[in-house]
Amino acid sequence: MSNWLITGCSSGLGYNLALSALKAGNNVTVTARHTEKIQEIVNQYPDHAIALALDVTDPEQIKSAVAASKDRFGAIDVLVNNAGHGYRAAVEEGGTADVDELFETNFFGPVRLIKAVLPDMRSKKQGAIVNISSIAAKNSLAGSGYYAATKNALEAMSKSLRREVSPLGIKVMVVEPGAFRTDFAGRSIKESAAVIDDYAQTAGLRRKDNDHSSGTQPGDPKKAGDLLVEAVQSDHTPDMLLLGSDAIKVVNHELQADINGLKAWEGKSKETDF
Repeated sequence: MSNWLITGCSSGLGYNLALSALKAGNNVTVTARHTEKIQEIVNQYPDHAIALALDVTDPEQIKSAVAASKDRFGAIDVLVNNAGHGYRAAVEEGGTADVDELFETNFFGPVRLIKAVLPDMRSKKQGAIVNISSIAAKNSLAGSGYYAATKNALEAMSKSLRREVSPLGIKVMVVEPGAFRTDFAGRSIKESAAVIDDYAQTAGLRRKDNDHSSGTQPGDPKKAGDLLVEAVQSDHTPDMLLLGSDAIKVVNHELQADINGLKAWEGKSKETDF
């Protein structure tokens, strides 16, 4: 039995992952900015779950949540950085305060949590850190530049972290979900207050008024939760886990495009050597 701490559990992937981890026999510290919705998870598993308020942009709440989890279930074995939100804006439209908050939530919050749990994981020479990214890290659609930047930062940090801690027995897995039937493209999405008409046919097509995908996404968050638990508990946890057939399609396309671009200029690139 492991102690999991999962952020962003009020709905969607985090909510279903918490249930999947509990069904698999683990203890779970279930967190969200507001505890009303996550309390129903604890009600189903009162002996193995606790609900805590956690805003990942608040360093003091992070310290308190980690301490409360350890007090109840012992050292944290699995950290899942799931809390986050989208932000849609052309790069020129992006608001400074909005972008700062986005990075605090999607990148610096996970970093603080990782730093909070690593001392115990290093001491035990075991543990797992799961960072929920997005296929946006690969396809970087118009209007998602800032969101994609946060996820690329998370993935790059995760790769370095893996190389640092894997010799210590600690796993680091990045997860790239495709489109899942959650609130991500609905209630949770944010966008810039500024609107520049010249971007109407690029970034503008993805603003809330033009995006009708919410509720029609192909991904099933319950199945995703089960697969995540299976991957974490596997003896062969992948470095990168894609979720959804659309994720497979998008990532294959983007990687092939990168390879094609590399090959097209390979000869010229080599000419820059001494």
